Amino acid sequence: MVNAPHRPSVLFVCVHNAGRSQMAAGFLRHLAGDRIEVRSAGSMPAAEINPVAVAAMGELGIDITAEQPKVLTTEAVQASDVVITMGCGDACPFFPGKRYEDWVLDDPAGLGIDAVRPIRDDIRGRIETLVAELL
Repeated sequence: MVNAPHRPSVLFVCVHNAGRSQMAAGFLRHLAGDRIEVRSAGSMPAAEINPVAVAAMGELGIDITAEQPKVLTTEAVQASDVVITMGCGDACPFFPGKRYEDWVLDDPAGLGIDAVRPIRDDIRGRIETLVAELL
């Protein structure tokens, strides 16, 4: 039996897991398919995904309506190769041997679609770079 190659895993973390981290996870699933395992979580998850983030992604044909904000767990961090934080501050646990990146992005909470599009597009560019690095 041949061992399958290691599939890299990425965890996106923001405070509410309702906007930035959900858009990033949506882009990574869209661009990498099943070649990269994708997780997202929040230190204080919201009740639902930001509807403007859903709309902004929908404009590009990426449907994130089925996603739900999830609480950040130590297990999720331990199971991930790359942990990308987006303004979650000190709430993110740190484990040696993980690749950590902190993406400074505006929080789309409370913003209209015209203000969310540039955040979405910034995330898309970062995800394209991440996919190129991991695959």
